[in-house]
Amino acid sequence: MADFPTSFDKEDLLKCARGELFGPGNAQLPAPPMLMMDRITEISGDGGAHGKGHVLAEFDITPDLWFFECHFPGNPIMPGCLGLDGLWQLTGFNLGWRGWQGRGYALGVGEVKLKSMVRPESKLLTYEIDFTKAVQTRRLTMGVADGIVKIDGEVAYEVKDMKVALSEA
Repeated sequence: MADFPTSFDKEDLLKCARGELFGPGNAQLPAPPMLMMDRITEISGDGGAHGKGHVLAEFDITPDLWFFECHFPGNPIMPGCLGLDGLWQLTGFNLGWRGWQGRGYALGVGEVKLKSMVRPESKLLTYEIDFTKAVQTRRLTMGVADGIVKIDGEVAYEVKDMKVALSEA
């Protein structure tokens, strides 16, 4: 593993969005408002349910978040794709945290189950990601992980076989 801490605050995540954390041309988070977390509370390359790495992160939900106004007027909910994107963002972050080189790209997801909705009165969204595979070869750098998104402690989304790759192209 590279010599990075095992937790990150909002300023650290913003440094990553600016390309300052893992270096130019390497894994980078999106800038707000597309940055879908406020902190990473725990990260590893050998923890989690399968011993291949994990990430735990949090996103504070407030009624004034940009997506509530437009999705949907009169019935505001967080788009499910944003929770999925947050999981992909964190999966790619873990690969950069390992010291692996290249820009992150979501490759797909095997299964997505949306069980409940994130509404403006919600308080805390929690991401839990467990890697099932993390490979770095001469030709391929990729992570495969399962994840859940909880809202105020209750499971809202479940995903299986998320795939993120790093590429120098």
